[in-house]
Amino acid sequence: MAGDTETGNVTGTLDKDYNLIWYVEVCLNNALRLETYIQDAERAKDTEVADLFRKAQADSRKGADLGKQLLGKRLDTGNR
Repeated sequence: MAGDTETGNVTGTLDKDYNLIWYVEVCLNNALRLETYIQDAERAKDTEVADLFRKAQADSRKGADLGKQLLGKRLDTGNR
């Protein structure tokens, strides 16, 4: 079963740690992408859509911050 296989031996990083790093990266990329979407909506004078994207961007930033906090703790302690 694929779910039972640890691939850290290939990457040098345990799957759970790799997943956390990936999550932070995706949240940060999403926050950047949403900035473009906000600007597009503002240019079209669609405040409803711009507000939706601002809320989504705030959620992405929050997810990235939470992930960075966990990552920082794990890097500081060498917790693997």
